[in-house]
Amino acid sequence: MLVTEVIPRPRMLSSRAAFYLQASMIVSFLAGSSAVTPLYAIYQAAWGFSPITITIVFGIYAIAVLAALLTTGSLSDYVGRKPVLFAALAMQALAMITFATAGGVPALIVARVLQGLATGASASALGAGMLDIDRAKGTVANAVSPMTGAASGALGASLVVRFLPAPTELVYLVLLGVFAVQAVGVALMAESVEPKPGALASLRPHVAIPASARRSLLAIAPAVVAVWALFGFYGSLGPSLARVIAHSHSSVIGGIALAALAASGGVAVFAVGQRDPSALRRVGGLVLIAGVATTLSSIALDSLAVFFVGTIAAGAGFGAGFQGALRIVLPLAAPHERAGLLSMIYVICYVSMGVPAVIGGIALASCGSIALAAYGYGTVVIALAALALAALRR
Repeated sequence: MLVTEVIPRPRMLSSRAAFYLQASMIVSFLAGSSAVTPLYAIYQAAWGFSPITITIVFGIYAIAVLAALLTTGSLSDYVGRKPVLFAALAMQALAMITFATAGGVPALIVARVLQGLATGASASALGAGMLDIDRAKGTVANAVSPMTGAASGALGASLVVRFLPAPTELVYLVLLGVFAVQAVGVALMAESVEPKPGALASLRPHVAIPASARRSLLAIAPAVVAVWALFGFYGSLGPSLARVIAHSHSSVIGGIALAALAASGGVAVFAVGQRDPSALRRVGGLVLIAGVATTLSSIALDSLAVFFVGTIAAGAGFGAGFQGALRIVLPLAAPHERAGLLSMIYVICYVSMGVPAVIGGIALASCGSIALAAYGYGTVVIALAALALAALRR
């Protein structure tokens, strides 16, 4: 009698586990992008490039993210979430290997391009995948995860620089291990989208905004611009400003500043719960303005305590404002439109964060004063938040 061996199928992840896996991927992807920041001082000392080079490298990363969002932003609506996530993880792994073996600025640029393409390609697929599983929790996770990732990457890399050997290799090898584990998780995750024709056509650069969400997206755009310009402020000038005020060269202080911003933003998202989203945008804008103004006053007062009070307040405004904006627009998209809508939101986020950050870096290189650059950038953020409040009132 012929006995056939039955090979058991691998157990698939539960929807709850799949949700948290995708949230962790947003965190790790953004952590990878911000982990480079504390290492720039080491690269600069080793390779002898000017501060403007850092701005160029950041700008190239932002361009790569935007290029991916505009071309592959809605791809997962056609081919499914999993193929896009596998490709993004492969690019991230290649980026980590390139970073770890980099011997000069050209390799750094190549790694940042790969990283930007992977982040842009995966952002909308991950965000939409979480919404496929749980729309309410997915909206919260889409607001919290990017902040958490950016802050944890900067803080973690700062601690590695301060306390562990070979930081320019160790940081990336740890992230490479994280991406490998997540790839196994994606393999065990159920697909949440039925593939459909039109994948190649979706790769043409375009803006995929559902008709049902266009008016609301236009309404929330000023608030999104304001809060992500704030994040660009802290990402580009915040760490240096914290070190100047603290009269310290420690990279840990800069990482703590970004972590404080993100932590207060995450706490604010959970604290506001299901309150009226329009009220959240209004309160978030006011708190953001107060926080940035307090942060700028810390320069004149030369007070690190005032700096962190302002940072925490600004982060709370960021979290409340961004959560309110997402809760207005995300429920308006059908399941097959979610990735396209999220990619457009992320385009607004990255343009709002990247363009002012690059301008701030150029201003810093030109005037040579972190205080003057911070005053200029902070004033712009306050003006943007005020315009968003005026638009909301109207």
